[in-house]
Amino acid sequence: MICVSLAEPTCDALLKRLQQVAVKADMAEVRLDALADAESLDFVSLIKDRPCPLIFTNISSAEGGLFSGSEEERISFLEKAISAGADYVDIELRTDPALRDAIVKKVREAGTKLIISFHDFSCTPPKEKLIKVFDSERRAGADIGKIVTMAAGPQDVLKVFSLYFKALDEGFPLIAFCMGILGKMSRLACLAMGAYLTYASPARGHEAAPGQIPLNDLRAMVDCLNDTR
Repeated sequence: MICVSLAEPTCDALLKRLQQVAVKADMAEVRLDALADAESLDFVSLIKDRPCPLIFTNISSAEGGLFSGSEEERISFLEKAISAGADYVDIELRTDPALRDAIVKKVREAGTKLIISFHDFSCTPPKEKLIKVFDSERRAGADIGKIVTMAAGPQDVLKVFSLYFKALDEGFPLIAFCMGILGKMSRLACLAMGAYLTYASPARGHEAAPGQIPLNDLRAMVDCLNDTR
């Protein structure tokens, strides 16, 4: 599945872009931290009229995102999304355990799928650390794990991809690939490894993370590889 990351500055821009990408995307990620007017977002209407499944995330500046408020305020936006019937929410593994556990409780009650994520924008940690992150996400209550690191070379991609063997053995849905120029192709190749989904940008120049491939390009690649003729 291809998920388009939407880091739009306003609610109007978000709604317009969502309609554009839904033609080729399987789902869309709503980056709440990118919205200057997130307080005015009508979660109920957005989810009710969504053209594809939505993932809601609200990433703090400490995690490479744009949200600069308190942790309680950051999590409250995700709680609004859950209450409105969100398909998925994504919360960082390093979130305060009490706040993270509160989200776990709410998603269980609502039937929302929970992605627990780990990002390292500086490097790819040793394999042993990646395995610990994998195990921690699962223990924390993730329905889907997400581990994304910065690649300094092909060896980093191989380290991250080795997690798919563990995910397969344990029956744990996983999203794992590398960021940056040297990790760019892993955003496509991860689907062949069994990734739950991968992320695309809505268009060139609108990347929400280093190395994102534009939706049109990634869709064409995926369709070409899936063509059995």
